[in-house]
Amino acid sequence: MHLFKNTNIDFLRHRKIAYGISLVLILAGMVSLAIRGLNFGIDFKGGTEAVLRFDQDISIGDVRSVLREAGVRGMVKSYGTDRSVLIQTDFEGDVNQLKTIVSTALNDRFSDNPHEMLRIDAVGPSIASDLKWAALKALLGALVAILIYVGIRFEFRFAAASVVAIFHDVFIVLGLFSLLGGVFDFMPLDVDQSIIAAFLTIAGYSINDTVVVYDRIRENVLGRKPSEYSSIFNASLNQTLSRTIITSGTTLLTVAVLFIFAGPAIRGFSFAILIGIAVGTYSSIFIAAPIVLDWQLKSKRPIKLRGSN
Repeated sequence: MHLFKNTNIDFLRHRKIAYGISLVLILAGMVSLAIRGLNFGIDFKGGTEAVLRFDQDISIGDVRSVLREAGVRGMVKSYGTDRSVLIQTDFEGDVNQLKTIVSTALNDRFSDNPHEMLRIDAVGPSIASDLKWAALKALLGALVAILIYVGIRFEFRFAAASVVAIFHDVFIVLGLFSLLGGVFDFMPLDVDQSIIAAFLTIAGYSINDTVVVYDRIRENVLGRKPSEYSSIFNASLNQTLSRTIITSGTTLLTVAVLFIFAGPAIRGFSFAILIGIAVGTYSSIFIAAPIVLDWQLKSKRPIKLRGSN
C-alpha cells in the first residue's frame, strides 16, 4: 500500500532548519531539567504512595489540610477524577500504620463521604537507588547494543547517527516531562519504571524506522558516485515515506486512544510513547540520514556499506 506515490520532497534541503529546531527543543529541555528537574515516582526516590477513592467529589485542598494536621507530609493531588486522590509521602514507618493514620483522619473529617484505599506502595531509599541505577544501565545497554548492531550491519557513521537520533528522541521526551511535570492533575508525569520502559520502546521504534531508511540507502548507493549521494539520500527518504507515515500513523492512533481512555496509572507511559513515536518519525527523516550525509560530505570518504561495492 502506498499512501504517497512518486513524491519528490527535498528533505535534505531543510536539514539545517531541522537541526535548529531540534537544538532549541533539546536546550529548552536541558534548561528545564537543570532548573525544575524531574518528578520521580517512588520507584526512584523512595517513600510511600497511596491512591484513595471517595464516594463523592472532594476538595483536594481539604484532604491536604486534614492529612497535614494528621502529620502526613507530602504531595496530595487529583488522580484522574474528582473522587480519586493520589498521596505521595516520605513516611518511613510501617505501611499499615500510615494506612491507619490516613483512614482515621479522613473518616473523622469526612464521615459523610466514605473512601476506599485502592492501592498503597512503599519503596525504601536503598531500593529506590538500586532501581534508578538499574534503569540507567538498561538504557545505556540498549544504546550500546544498537550501536554495535547498526555498526555491523552498515558502518560506524550510520551507527553513530542512529544513536544521536535516539538521544535526540529521548531527550526531547524527557525535557517535556520536566516542563510539564506537576502541571496537569489528570496526567501525572512522574518518572518511574514504566517511563523507563517507554524510553526503551521509543529507542526500539526509532531505530526500526531509521534502519528501514538505511536499507533503502544501501540499495540505492550501489555503483553510484559520491557526488550523487545527496540525490540518493533524498530519493531513499521519499521511497520510504509512505511506509513511515502509515506505520507511525496507525501506531499513533492506537497510543492516542490509550492516552485518552486509559486511567491515570498509565497515562504518563502512553504520553511518553505518543510523543516519542512522533519525534522518532521526525528524527528518522530529518536527523539520522542527514547526519550521515553531512559526515560524508566533510570526510569525503565514499560510503562502503555491507553488501555494497
